[in-house]
Amino acid sequence: LTPTNGPLMAPDLTNDSSVRKIVVIGAGAAGLMAAAESAERGASVVLLEKNGKTGVKILMSGGTRCNITQDTDARGIAAAFGRSGRFLQKSVGAFDPAAVVKMFHNCGVDTKVEATGKIFPISDRAVHVRDALRDRAVDAGAKIFLRSAVQDIQRARSGWSVRTESGNIDCDRVIVTAGGKSWPGCGTTGDAYAWLHQLGHTIVRTRPALVPLVGGYPWSHALSGLTLEDCVASVYSREDWKNKSPSKRKPLISRQSSWLFTHRGFSGPAAMDVSGTITRARRFDEVALVVDFVPDLSISQLEAALRDRSGGGRKTTGSVIAQWLPNRLADSIVAAQDANLPLSQLSRSKLGDLVGGLKQCVFPIEGTRGFAKAEVTAGGVQLSEVDPKTMESRLARGLFIAGEVLDLDGWIGGYNFQAAFSTGRAAGIAASASSP
Repeated sequence: LTPTNGPLMAPDLTNDSSVRKIVVIGAGAAGLMAAAESAERGASVVLLEKNGKTGVKILMSGGTRCNITQDTDARGIAAAFGRSGRFLQKSVGAFDPAAVVKMFHNCGVDTKVEATGKIFPISDRAVHVRDALRDRAVDAGAKIFLRSAVQDIQRARSGWSVRTESGNIDCDRVIVTAGGKSWPGCGTTGDAYAWLHQLGHTIVRTRPALVPLVGGYPWSHALSGLTLEDCVASVYSREDWKNKSPSKRKPLISRQSSWLFTHRGFSGPAAMDVSGTITRARRFDEVALVVDFVPDLSISQLEAALRDRSGGGRKTTGSVIAQWLPNRLADSIVAAQDANLPLSQLSRSKLGDLVGGLKQCVFPIEGTRGFAKAEVTAGGVQLSEVDPKTMESRLARGLFIAGEVLDLDGWIGGYNFQAAFSTGRAAGIAASASSP
């Protein structure tokens, strides 16, 4: 069996009243999981996808390699989602990273763990991940219809009615896994928010997350293409950063990972991991982005190295800093602090400026690259309105919501795919249950 390469012309669900009839909307990671789980449990399942193929974002993710999950446990996954992590505890606890890996192994996709903890298919081909998920759903009996855009979902006398361009499909239960707004070229244009809002759900303001940042200084733009393997990016309330002493400042988020300078700002895991916290602010000037370029060195160690006069008068601030950082960055930091001097001429004030530039470099942020370059969407359906164990709406019985359409966004590294797999699975199991 293969997906039907065209729109659904007529309802294709069983007439057997004893069989649960389910429509899943969106054939991404969560939708393919939900369809497979429901069909394996005997439900009659139709999976609707508006694109001409399934799993478009899966195919593009991870540089077309698809980072399926992270080498951690359920608690580690939940931690990556911050305040929203508690919502994931039940679904990820029931289907953790080890279970995801086992599922793919059972589907013939062997995996590998990289040094960062990211788990990829050993083939480095995202298409193998997509094919495994699609084939599992089809083999279970789910019917997948491509180029079948949903226009609306409404309550019906005996359940639900899903409206498409080709007509209405009546069913017992609906699982919405239509994604958010990130990578709209993949078809994820936020269609489901309007349907769910009309049904009474609160839609938390949507914004880009895991997205490259726009900002910095001319000197940082000139470093475009330069990567640091290890730094710490932190975001503070601008008010706290200005008015509180260093010992009393608490970051809204801190992430230690690699960092990439771009011609417009910053990218790489550290920058992208903190981007969702930055976009949460109503204005970009309400937060401060602070970068520690040398997290393995303390302030006292830096001060001692810059005060060291051994080696004669030829030793300069730039040559000392170049021990720890690439020459281009070392020269830029020295120039930005107007401190390109022999160590013998370095004043106490300039010493403080240099150490600050290394340990607490504050970059202005003007914006982001937007949904077009964002890997996930922050915001979405308010989590308090969804049962975290079953993914069923607390406002509309028989409606299930899973994946990125929920107000969930985690760190880079497979965390968001894990959430999609776990919530999609939970929705599929619960929707197929025979109890009313």
